[in-house]
Amino acid sequence: MTRTRPPHRISAEALALAVFAQPGSGARFDWGLTGAAELGRVCAALVVVDVLSFTTAVEVAVGRGMRVHPFPWGEQAADYARRVGAVAAVGRRQMTPEHPWSLSPAALRNAPVVADLVLPSPNGSAISAAASATGLPVVAACLRNARAVGRWLRAEGYGSTDSPVGVVAAGERWPDGSLRPCVEDQLGAASVLDALSGVPGGLSVEAAMALAALASTPDVPAAVRGCVSGRELVESGFAGDVEVAVQVGVSDVVPVLRQGYFVAG
Repeated sequence: MTRTRPPHRISAEALALAVFAQPGSGARFDWGLTGAAELGRVCAALVVVDVLSFTTAVEVAVGRGMRVHPFPWGEQAADYARRVGAVAAVGRRQMTPEHPWSLSPAALRNAPVVADLVLPSPNGSAISAAASATGLPVVAACLRNARAVGRWLRAEGYGSTDSPVGVVAAGERWPDGSLRPCVEDQLGAASVLDALSGVPGGLSVEAAMALAALASTPDVPAAVRGCVSGRELVESGFAGDVEVAVQVGVSDVVPVLRQGYFVAG
């Protein structure tokens, strides 16, 4: 009697992992640290977007010739800076005339240039630091340099199904620590995806839907100024940071994470 082999079945877990990777597309999109980990598992390059304010601060600092070391938010950043011979940025409210380096893009435009700057943040910097362990190229994008980032990725050959790029909107945090999707990072990520439109592998559904937000936003700077994160900074006395961040397409600087720090690509 011949036995019939039961059909091969993919486990529900394996199927979920495959689906979450947004297979078959050249440009993919997700949110936060978990989304970055998922896309980092399958993509050839990652783009981190944290418009208010990590990746905008990175663009400003790298554009002035600094090497920027990402690091999760916390007191250990100062210890790490001492170990690598860098200056540690502090919170906006901790900044002093003697120590003008902080997460504020406006302040970094005027602070003295240092060779190495450790720039901690709870969102974009933490994601970048974790992504560096994958060995993939990690690019810092914001509204200022989104077009340049898209051009760089295309020139480097990313965007096919064999070399997909993952665009990660960092998001903000609720008081309980959970992810809060935010307007500014969706628009920043959409700006990168707009520059990647037409790549050989096309956009995933998630990336296309993120891009749709940009098409329905006639005035991106006004949207960022008026969103929760923008208003929070303005009402806290940091309107200058918002104004730096909403300058769309003004920079050709492409910060790429190499050997643990961002430098110009």
